[in-house]
Amino acid sequence: MNAITETTAHDRILADRARYVSAGVSTPKLVVSRADGARVTDVDGRTFLDFAGGIGCQNTGHRFAPVVEAIRAQADDYLHQCFMVGVYEPYVEVCRRLAELSPCAGEQQKSLLVNSGAEANENAVKIARSATGRPAVVVFDNAFHGRTLLTMTMTAKVKPYRAGFGPFAPEVYRAPVPNLYRGVTTDDAIAGLKQLFKAEVDPASVACVVLEPVQGEGGFLPMPTDYLQRLTEMCREHGILFVDDEVQSGVGRTGKMWAIEHHDGVAPDLLVSGKSIGGGLPLAAVTGPASIMDAVPAGGLGGTFGGNPLSCVAAAAVLDAVADPEFLAQATALGGTIRLRLEQVAARHDAIGEVRGLGPMLAFELSEQTPDQAAAIVAAAFERNLLLLACGMYGNVIRLLAPLTIGDDDLEEGLAVLEESLDTAL
Repeated sequence: MNAITETTAHDRILADRARYVSAGVSTPKLVVSRADGARVTDVDGRTFLDFAGGIGCQNTGHRFAPVVEAIRAQADDYLHQCFMVGVYEPYVEVCRRLAELSPCAGEQQKSLLVNSGAEANENAVKIARSATGRPAVVVFDNAFHGRTLLTMTMTAKVKPYRAGFGPFAPEVYRAPVPNLYRGVTTDDAIAGLKQLFKAEVDPASVACVVLEPVQGEGGFLPMPTDYLQRLTEMCREHGILFVDDEVQSGVGRTGKMWAIEHHDGVAPDLLVSGKSIGGGLPLAAVTGPASIMDAVPAGGLGGTFGGNPLSCVAAAAVLDAVADPEFLAQATALGGTIRLRLEQVAARHDAIGEVRGLGPMLAFELSEQTPDQAAAIVAAAFERNLLLLACGMYGNVIRLLAPLTIGDDDLEEGLAVLEESLDTAL
């Protein structure tokens, strides 16, 4: 008799995914059925430790209790109104909290709520253009700002984000950023920006610069304080707005509410937030002083689902929790623990070129400028039930995005698996 092969739920769902979902969406072999805290369980009962967090969307962990409770309560009242049709308090409350927590220059702070980081970055550019009357945007090497036409243009990496999708949006210009591991200093980066203003675009026509204080997809590259201070000075000199993209680095990921708060004397004009702000639901925001935010005429900003009530009550719970000094202190301590461990591991592996990051937003870059070793590490970790993500211009950086709420036992287990995976892959 022929053996009967049993099809698992995992195999069935992946077969349906191959049949019905666009191949342009890159997906792993993981098929999720449940997640809680720092763990994800697949449809066949296999449990993984999660050091990926839905690409930085779970700073407070999966199913954070205050978020779940807020969503359940809101679901009993209404699910959707569209803020442009009927004002509702959860939207206003999130904007109030963002105003109170804003690192931006100016006193009276206001916000716009949208669905995603890309949408928020698009709107930040719209607001900056309206406020300044200027068309041009300056972005930077290694940047990732989204996948829409404008934000794809602003993103620095060709494959897989830009290849085959042109023509791109006009009036977007790119400058270098410091990267000491690759030999680019603050002086080099500032000189590059000055050269851009001489050769490519008149600074008098630039509405804004858009920069991640810790570049996410670009390889967890933290910007030095002296660079941010000098960049801010140049922006002030030329009347250019500084847009601080904290979609991945914000909401406690670096041990402060916003990564820019690590840098004395640096205050952005606009803040872009997203990812973890919604506690697992889609939400992003643009925040800044009323003098800039109100420059757009009524009706110029909006969106059908922007600031959905469920996302808003989730965000209010997240912001309340993360703003607690004890929460941020624990996040900072977590970063110290992880950094020490990574530095110890790096000392044993010549293949690791640099450990870097800010607070608990940490990564290590492999010396080899190909994605092969990083892919092998991610695969070896997956076999050992640990979810990891690679990033960087060459795909050779492993980033760690464990929940800031992770327990000591889960953290130790995950770091031990990471070490085993490195020993296997390198």
